[in-house]
Amino acid sequence: MHLDPRTKLYMIFVVSAVVLMTATTPFLWGVRILMTMVPITLLFIEKRYASAIRFLIFYGIALALTFFCLSEESTGLLTAILIGYCGIVVQFLPAMITAWYVVRTTMIGEFMSAMQKMHVPDGITISLAVVMRFFPTIKEEYMSIRDAMKMRGITFGGGNAIKMVEFRMIPLLFSCVNIGDELSAAAITRGLGGKVRRTSVVELKLHVQDILMILFFTASAVVFIVSKYFL
Repeated sequence: MHLDPRTKLYMIFVVSAVVLMTATTPFLWGVRILMTMVPITLLFIEKRYASAIRFLIFYGIALALTFFCLSEESTGLLTAILIGYCGIVVQFLPAMITAWYVVRTTMIGEFMSAMQKMHVPDGITISLAVVMRFFPTIKEEYMSIRDAMKMRGITFGGGNAIKMVEFRMIPLLFSCVNIGDELSAAAITRGLGGKVRRTSVVELKLHVQDILMILFFTASAVVFIVSKYFL
């Protein structure tokens, strides 16, 4: 189920707008949960099973703890910490899940072509394109550093916690700087930001699934806003 990048960006916009508004009734919670399940389902369809399962478990536990803690009348420091932590997770995780789906399933060429069709300035487009490649590259770099440290016997256990921080985080910070410079240089090398209009081999077109997805998120946002502020 391949979606147009413009549809994915619209999903991020709608979900981010909805999560900024608090859900005060079970119906509003249901609408928000339904919207959150869509990107998780799309991750399953894209065969990103590990990410989908992690998000599903994490979001489910946060929801369960939120409803459990709020329904209890007990007080205490631990309860307050759980309520605050789970509230933040439940509030902002839907937008993070949607953004993660967009980043992991969108090719840079498709993204650039979509931004060009929407007449977005090159400065914004290039910055977003670099950010989209930055985080996955950082993850790969961290995995490589972690494997190298495991080969040297530097792990959480065995009294090597300080060495773990020193030998993993410092190389990762230097890698972040180098990766940012390399991605910026790669963007310039490919002609991004030049005076000549950039062409693309990617032909974008809204299909039936894109229209259905846009209608679903639009209807969900309208129902959420009307139910919250006008009913």
